[in-house]
Amino acid sequence: MSKPRSLDLPARTRAYRLSTPRQEFAVLDSRPEGRALATVLLVPGYTGSKEDFLELLGPIADAGYRAVAVDGRGQFESPGPRRTSAYTPRALAGDVLAQVAALGDGPVHLVGHSFGGFVARSAARLDPSAFRSLTLLSSGPGRVGPDQRTKIRMLRAALPVLPPSWVWAVTQWLDGRDPAYVADPPEIVAFLERRWFRTQPAQLIAAGRQLRMEPDRTVGLARLPLPLHVAYGDGEMVWSVGELAHLARSVGARHTVIRGAGHSPNVSHPGQLTSALTHFWSTTQPA
Repeated sequence: MSKPRSLDLPARTRAYRLSTPRQEFAVLDSRPEGRALATVLLVPGYTGSKEDFLELLGPIADAGYRAVAVDGRGQFESPGPRRTSAYTPRALAGDVLAQVAALGDGPVHLVGHSFGGFVARSAARLDPSAFRSLTLLSSGPGRVGPDQRTKIRMLRAALPVLPPSWVWAVTQWLDGRDPAYVADPPEIVAFLERRWFRTQPAQLIAAGRQLRMEPDRTVGLARLPLPLHVAYGDGEMVWSVGELAHLARSVGARHTVIRGAGHSPNVSHPGQLTSALTHFWSTTQPA
């Protein structure tokens, strides 16, 4: 999961519930000083939330864009059904299109982190006209690597039979055994725990299944009539960096590698990532 470094809202950022015909979605909405060049919609990944983009919102808004991070259905502060059938790729893609319509700014730049990239590309296939561009951030062409599949299978097996508090305790124990583990500040630990308990288990099960079984979507991505951008850290571990580089070449995407970053450049390297994103978006602006 992505772990925000701070929970402070950037300047000119508002937290509210975005009303759509499908349901309400919790969002963080950052606006620039003047008229926005365009709107950017940020879609979080597996076990994540809109707070994964807190470090990006301010820099993106300072660059002249309206930046909106969203909790998808069943994620943290957005409600979601208790049945896994409600979290199909088409249903989640429809949610993104509803969010774009509710924002009311016309086509948006779409950014999907990790599993959010799966959701974003499904939305782009469903209606490409809703988007100015698509950025896949630390998000591969198909299923995750073998180590990640094992972890997701373990979580999938535990969720239906163990109390959420037990699953949370086990995940924290496993994190503590990692040689690279660094203890989080108390307020971040409290936030992560609160997010875990408010995320629908059905959403985790359905998203986990897709992460384990998703076929390679390179051909479909190459057919999208949108400017594409593939960005990731050189320490990426959920997909191999070779796999992501091959994806970027195969679909003719702009290719960004953030030096020193892992799976969440949005948290660890927001400055470099914002520079890469805004440079990409500037090449897609209409004359």
